[in-house]
Amino acid sequence: MLDPVVDSDGAPFWGYARQGELRVQACADCGELRFPPRPCCPHCQSFASEWREVAGHGRIWSYVVPHPPLLSDYADQAPYNVIVVELTDAPRIRLVGNLVAEAGARLDSVPAGRIRIGAKVQVVFDGEGLPQWVQERS
Repeated sequence: MLDPVVDSDGAPFWGYARQGELRVQACADCGELRFPPRPCCPHCQSFASEWREVAGHGRIWSYVVPHPPLLSDYADQAPYNVIVVELTDAPRIRLVGNLVAEAGARLDSVPAGRIRIGAKVQVVFDGEGLPQWVQERS
């Protein structure tokens, strides 16, 4: 599987994720949350930032189901889903991931027919700190 590309702006995100925490960058001056991480606040142009923990709940905003041909590392799990999650406590932030049956499950562990726009999801982390999503139990 491909490893995430980690730059200096995003490194804290991945560090917290390895600890099982979902955090997003916030402006230390105006408090605006932002993702993806970047050096300057798009609202007040401050370069001061901090990382705030978010609850990790959200709704499926969009999704796609890739089919072969794919990169060879992913082909044996196809078709699988890639979802876009809108965070409940930060609705302007959307994260990309996979809907899985449980933390660390295969990318194809949830049938595409069970995915619904608007479904409530919660973040989980695989064994290496990759954020994944599971459906919330009602």
